Amino acid sequence: MFLRGAGARFREERVIAGEHRVNEDINAPKVRLVAEDGEQVGIVSVHEALGMARGRGLDLVEVAPQASPPVCRIMDYGKFRFESRKQQKGRVKVNRAGQVKEVKFRPRTDDHDIEYKVRNLLKFLANGQKVKVTLSFRGRERSRMDMYSADFLPKVLELIGDAGVVEQAPRQEGNVVSLMIAPKAGK
Repeated sequence: MFLRGAGARFREERVIAGEHRVNEDINAPKVRLVAEDGEQVGIVSVHEALGMARGRGLDLVEVAPQASPPVCRIMDYGKFRFESRKQQKGRVKVNRAGQVKEVKFRPRTDDHDIEYKVRNLLKFLANGQKVKVTLSFRGRERSRMDMYSADFLPKVLELIGDAGVVEQAPRQEGNVVSLMIAPKAGK
């Protein structure tokens, strides 16, 4: 009977988590081997491939397990994981810049509160994010939506100044008047 140690259990969990199979985790008898410089070595046994990788002080990593035979590459696996995580963080930052932030106002918002919210709005624009400015109405305020929005929105746009450009003109959506502001291209 063959007993597996804690290391084998850890390797199984790592493979299940979506990471690559590495070194002894590769269970195919033969693999298509790619050297660290990208050169095709050919189809070899796993033991041969492991010997070549260890001889160079690197790891054997299964990069395409669905292929027949699976494609394995000789590389420094730790460096590969570090760089792939670094790229993933870079993608998250790019996505964050594409988000649309929303700043909500009410028609009877005090001047100091308007200035405070506009400061946050300016920070979003400085980060390269688009901002949706919404002016929501309740109760009797709805009967004078045109009057309130005609006074209020120009005041907000004046406070924003040249930090942003109106991308979408004010439009009414039910009890809300909204407009979209994008950061200026040069900023």
